[in-house]
Parts: sequence; C-alpha cells; structure tokens
Amino acid sequence: MSSQAAELAQRLARSAEAVCRYYLSHGRREGRYWIVGDVANTPGRSLYVRLYGPLYGKGAAGHWTDAATAQHGDLLDLIALSCGLDRLADVLTEARRFLGLAQPALLRPEPSDGLLDTARRLLVMSYPLAGTVAETYLRNRGIAITPDLRTLRFHPRCFYRTTNEVTGANCYEIWPALLATVTDLNGEVTGLQRTWLDPSSRDKAPVPSPRRALGEIAGHGVRFGSVDDVMAAGEGLETVLSVRTVLPAMPMAAALSANHLALFRPPPTLRRLYVAQDNDAPGWRAAQQLSCRAQAGGIDAITLAPRLKDFNDDLRQLGVAALRATLRKQLVPEDVSRFMASEAVTVR
Repeated sequence: MSSQAAELAQRLARSAEAVCRYYLSHGRREGRYWIVGDVANTPGRSLYVRLYGPLYGKGAAGHWTDAATAQHGDLLDLIALSCGLDRLADVLTEARRFLGLAQPALLRPEPSDGLLDTARRLLVMSYPLAGTVAETYLRNRGIAITPDLRTLRFHPRCFYRTTNEVTGANCYEIWPALLATVTDLNGEVTGLQRTWLDPSSRDKAPVPSPRRALGEIAGHGVRFGSVDDVMAAGEGLETVLSVRTVLPAMPMAAALSANHLALFRPPPTLRRLYVAQDNDAPGWRAAQQLSCRAQAGGIDAITLAPRLKDFNDDLRQLGVAALRATLRKQLVPEDVSRFMASEAVTVR
C-alpha cells in the first residue's frame, strides 16, 4: 500500500463508525462492530466491520470481513467496492472527499491542449447522426433521433488504441463511433466521449473499453436544451436520452459516469434539479452527493429512480407508457404539464 493510501486508511479507521454510517447506512452497530448484509449496503448480517482497535495490524479498526463471500479488507477497500471504483486514484479522491481533505492538484489536472485539439479534430471530421450506424445504435436502444441532438455526432473511422501486453507497443483499430460533446456552463467545449460501434451488430464494438473520454469531463456534461430554472442530470448518455424521450422539453445533461455525476456543476439560475440515478451502489451514492451539494446551494433536488437497473432498461423492457408513469409519479405536478410530452408524441 502506498504511503498516501496508508495514511488515508488510518484516518478513516479513526472515524470507522462515521464511515460505516455513510457508506453502509442500512447496517447497525452491535457492540464493537458494524453489521450489514454486504458491501452494496444490503440489509443483513453477513458483513461486519471492526469499529475499535489499533490503526493497523491484527484487529485494526476499520478491518472488515464478509462471512458469506470471504471478502475482506480495510475501509479503502470498502469504499472502492461500495462506490464501484476500480482505480486507486478514484478511491483516494473519494476518501479525501469524505474526510474533508483538500485534493492534490495532481488529481485535478486541467485539460491539455493536445487532448482538446484531438477532440476538436474529431468533431470537425464528424457528421450528423441521420442515416448512420450511430443513429441505428440509439434507435435499437429505444431512443428517437430528433433534430435538436446537436451535441451528438458520428465519426465513420475513429481510431481505437490498445497496448500489446508483451511488447508494450501501441496498436490501433478503426471503428465507427458515436461522439458526444462535453461543454461547460458557458457552452465551451471541454471534452468528448467516444462510443465505438460495431456496424454488423449495430451495438457497441467488441473492444475492452468501448467508451473513452477526452479532455476535462468533471463538473461538465453533454447538454440537451437551454437551461433556465429546471433541468435534469444523469450518468450515462442513454439514461438521459431515455428520460428525454418522455420529457423532451426539459433541459438535461449527461455527466457520463457516476463519479462525474457526483461532481456535476448546476447552473447558477437553477431552481430545481432532477437527478436521474442508476439503480446500483455507485448510482445511489452519486445521486446523494449531487443532491446534497445542490440543496446546500439553495436548489431543490429531486431524485428520479428507475424501476429496473437504469432508465434505458425501463424504456426498452417496460416501454414508453411505463416509463411515463414512473416519471409522472416523481415529478413536481407543475413540471408534468410543463415538460412531459403527450402520449401521442412519445409512442413510436
């Protein structure tokens, strides 16, 4: 374990019960332990976290074990699994956020001119969605293509880079790609997400990481519509476009990941923010974090929860009418009449 990670693990151990109450809120304290079902915060008694003890070594505070799965670790491991984080840098960032510590400048780099130049070149060489594999991909996911999706583009020959595990040399493949333009509150392009596509299957390309981003994504988003006093924000592009199928008049933004949704910056004119969460531990955590920040800034934050894993699953498996009913129950009444499309408009 690195010295930074070890120091943060010990800081967390000093506040082990507070960590458990935040990340494992469905559990409870029993004597010297916090008891819960698993790292996903399921109610139960399988996982137990030691609340008191030395800061390291045998019997250390913060050490936990799941008797059902044999998983075990310290509180950094617990945060990683609870939030769905697979990079140590992201785990350390989340731990510092919880502890109220300043983030090292190294973890928050400004976008390099090179990355932005690459993003801009890809956009210059791209095309509108109509008649492309990208349009087919979105339609296969139940999403209608409308003329106002100007932040989405199609690139017919986008390089995909891999690294040869033996030689370390870079290798390149060429796939068509859906491009999603990321902008800041002033409308300036800060980054780009590429989703590589397979023309034969009309789905994502069969590569290890079919989505990759360029530039500065944190705090920004792929935006649809002009924001005034109400908007919605969600994780993935397909999630937000699915909600927009039923609420076409509501401005929205896709933050592109759970971590980035938690960091999304609401516009200063906003009065109400709908947070479209995914139904998993990272999604719950991101929605909670963004809602808390919004409310601290005087914005009314309302969580929109899907019935299945995410709103695109709701759209594809349950249909537009069911998605409409799910969202209608969660909207402020005045926003139903203001933003929700009529049934005749949304049924395809």
